[in-house]
Amino acid sequence: MSRAGVLSHVARLNEAAGRKWAQIGPGFLPFADAASAGLPMGRLLRLSLFQVTVGMAVVLLIGTLNRVMIVELGVPAWLVATMVSLPLVFAPLRAVIGWKSDTHRSVLGWRRVPYLWMGTLIQFGGLAIMPFALILLSGDSHAAPWVGQAAAALAFLMVGAGLHTTQTVGLALATDLAEPESHPKVVALLCVMLLLGMVASAVLFGALLADFTQIKLIQVVQGAAVATMALNAVALWKQEARDPSRTAANRERPSFVETWRAFNAGGQSRRRLVALGFGTVAFSMQDILLEPYGGHVLRLTVGATTGMTALLAMGGVLGFVLAARRLGRGADPYRLAGAGALAGLLAFTAVVFAAPFDSVALFAVGVAAIGFGAGLFAHCTLTAAMATAPRGQVGLTLGIWGAVQASAAGGAVALSGLVRDGVSVLADRGALGVTLVHPATGYVAVYSIEIALLFVTLVAIGPLVRLDRSSGPVAYA
Repeated sequence: MSRAGVLSHVARLNEAAGRKWAQIGPGFLPFADAASAGLPMGRLLRLSLFQVTVGMAVVLLIGTLNRVMIVELGVPAWLVATMVSLPLVFAPLRAVIGWKSDTHRSVLGWRRVPYLWMGTLIQFGGLAIMPFALILLSGDSHAAPWVGQAAAALAFLMVGAGLHTTQTVGLALATDLAEPESHPKVVALLCVMLLLGMVASAVLFGALLADFTQIKLIQVVQGAAVATMALNAVALWKQEARDPSRTAANRERPSFVETWRAFNAGGQSRRRLVALGFGTVAFSMQDILLEPYGGHVLRLTVGATTGMTALLAMGGVLGFVLAARRLGRGADPYRLAGAGALAGLLAFTAVVFAAPFDSVALFAVGVAAIGFGAGLFAHCTLTAAMATAPRGQVGLTLGIWGAVQASAAGGAVALSGLVRDGVSVLADRGALGVTLVHPATGYVAVYSIEIALLFVTLVAIGPLVRLDRSSGPVAYA
């Protein structure tokens, strides 16, 4: 065969391979076709960077700093728990933030950008002062104890206020820019970017603080502040078009109470929030217990329990992917959310029975299924919120969703620790009978509560599914 013939044959093979990859890509990455004419993939990926900074802040608060304050800085555990929970104080205000971004008045014509910038600046400020506040909190200074406590509380509150503002308005902006039919895939991409931000940040922070010093702590936290500012600036650049008529001062602006009443009209919105709250609590109570359960009951090493956490994350990604595929084909989001709750029932049952059977494999299956069910449930409820948001109330709707989800998750984590410790103390004293004098008793009590809450979630979701079926297919608009 001549050289020209060989080149022609290679060109045909390359073209055929390109067509195959174009077909395979969306199959394995359902959010790969989330882009649209108005929101191309490059712009969408750039916008999703705000989720990376939110994930970085979450890991810093509940992971890295949690451990550093207790172990390296010697801060009492109760005080650490109080500080870490402070960002949740701001979670209920997400509804107000979303409403404000819907009705913002500005001669510049922007609705979302001012609040995204404000959230970024507040988050940056909290991270910038946080390392010095923690050093004061540890007592390694001549300042009075209350100074360190007040400074740390301010820093944690600012980070919480910033990340809640950024995420609420960022989701609203993504809803504004994306085509309605691409909402499920956009949600999948944003969820995956949040997860990637958390994983990458956890690995990076762990490596940088392997040899801990207070100087390194300052550098890492303030580096996170600079990264937050830079990534969010890139994310927001030329995303929202200016429209002065939409933000004119003389435009009618309903009050928050009036908007809230309109949102609650008919009762269906309240049922959605009840289902979201119960489901979130059911999937979140295990957040701080799975790794200790594996080590305490199944005698797994630190590396093995860390692997279980990675398995949980992989299950979550699989849930996001499946939800994006099914919702993109017109599936009912509440039916899929119910499937996620059913997966959670089987998952927690497997985790509970892993103790009497002393089965690491059963525990691993249960952990992966928990991640899968939680990912499916979260994706579908968020997509449903985007789809059912009334015109002009996208920010309010997503703010309410975020407020319920964040508050329920935070309360669930706090409740799980109290239940586990309380039941374990009673079991160790023999107050629950000889049979329950076992390290797994406290954990199983929490998992049993989660199973019960998942049944309640299914009861709340049921009428929503029937209502959607009776009124025709769900429209993402």
